[in-house]
Amino acid sequence: MKDLSRRDFLVKTGAGVAGVALANPIHSVLANSADLSKQITREGRKVRVALVGTGGRGTATWGSQLIHPYKDYVEMVGLCDINRKRLKVAQELIRTDAPVFHSSEFDKMIETTKPDLVITTTPDCFHTEYAIRAMELGCDVLSEKPLATEAEQCQRLIDAEVKTGRTVWVFFNARHGEDHMQAKMLLDRNEIGKIISAEFHEYLNVDHGASYFRRWHGKIEYSGSLLIHKASHHFDAINWLMNSEPVEVSAFGKVAFYGSNNPFRGEKCRGCQFSDRCKFYWDITTSRNYTRLYTDCEDEDNYFRDGCVWDHDITSYDAQTVQVLYDNGAILNYSLNAYMPYEGQSIAFNGTEGRIDIRNYHSQPWEMPYDSEIRITKSFKGTEVIKIGGKEGINLTTGKDGLEVFRAQGERGGHGGADPHAKDLLFVPGTPDPLNQIAGSRAGIMSSLIGVAARKSIESEGKPVKIADLVKFPHSWKWW
Repeated sequence: MKDLSRRDFLVKTGAGVAGVALANPIHSVLANSADLSKQITREGRKVRVALVGTGGRGTATWGSQLIHPYKDYVEMVGLCDINRKRLKVAQELIRTDAPVFHSSEFDKMIETTKPDLVITTTPDCFHTEYAIRAMELGCDVLSEKPLATEAEQCQRLIDAEVKTGRTVWVFFNARHGEDHMQAKMLLDRNEIGKIISAEFHEYLNVDHGASYFRRWHGKIEYSGSLLIHKASHHFDAINWLMNSEPVEVSAFGKVAFYGSNNPFRGEKCRGCQFSDRCKFYWDITTSRNYTRLYTDCEDEDNYFRDGCVWDHDITSYDAQTVQVLYDNGAILNYSLNAYMPYEGQSIAFNGTEGRIDIRNYHSQPWEMPYDSEIRITKSFKGTEVIKIGGKEGINLTTGKDGLEVFRAQGERGGHGGADPHAKDLLFVPGTPDPLNQIAGSRAGIMSSLIGVAARKSIESEGKPVKIADLVKFPHSWKWW
């Protein structure tokens, strides 16, 4: 299956161009009016792709998991990274003979390989720099989230996109999860009436949560904090689900668990004198790919993939709560804690005629309260249950009668099936986008600005920050 092209897969499985079959009457209507110009395609030929950043996400999601399944639509023409040793490993892991370039040779890569699209998977703080330069050199850009980590980066990116006329896409895989697609359809159909408020609570367990603080993500200067690196696609999901934009943000946060909150620390897990005492000791050498990509290459850039979670220099908050006021009048209450005993999400929308609850559990010490299903309670009585795939569950409680039941049936894959669905929309010509899931620079910037504003609010002890005070948008700038 790993070498089966995306075109062959869609034909062999009968999935059609959509990738996911949505049994909903609005699907066919919206599909006919979908703006296919938003796709990353080139008439009559493959899209030439250059990748900058060859770590785990680059070599997998945008390397081997792109150019082989989608070989009918894309070709890799160049790889770029700050670490020359890692570039050689990336070539082998991706299984490509595309030429490699040091980050200092980025312009040379563009000039010699002539890509249509530059994909950025570097540390977050560099996404904007490469995106702007790529546009100046005549390329479109696909950025991993977040698109930016600072307000001034957002402004420069806006100005560059307007000046160059190039296009920026942002990869928000959360838009493509089955639970989010179901919720989007319910909200677009106005099943709970006018949205009054929303809730989003992210629970990262001590395995997943700690992984951020072993890496560059634990330093605000590189990641902008988890409010931007991690929360940006949560904020984008809420913006997209409500079809609304943020107006004002206030927040509180702190480094309460990791960082200096421990009596001992080392430089990295390997060779640490406290390995027998530290419950967060992690042996990176058990992963062959991580060893090849990072530990075997660290003498080039001195980056330790298994850094200490107790590092005094950790500045990213591990506990944070955010309140957002939206232009539709709704209020969002968001929280993220990165040291929980279990992993999951709790998302809800409260409307004038009902409530939608979404629950995602990935690891928990109790039996799942439901088994991947949608529960629809009409007129506050008589619950109907529909099974769906994955580890998510949706409860819809509404005072309405006659709600049509629908479900999504799709393949499972990276990020619970979200990654291949997103790539279909982006790269397979003619794939309809009825739910407006393809995200552009405005969506990327709006999600980053919520995180930027939240961080500024935290730094000012909770004072509210207005989005309009952070950047200036051109009136003609596209929403998506």
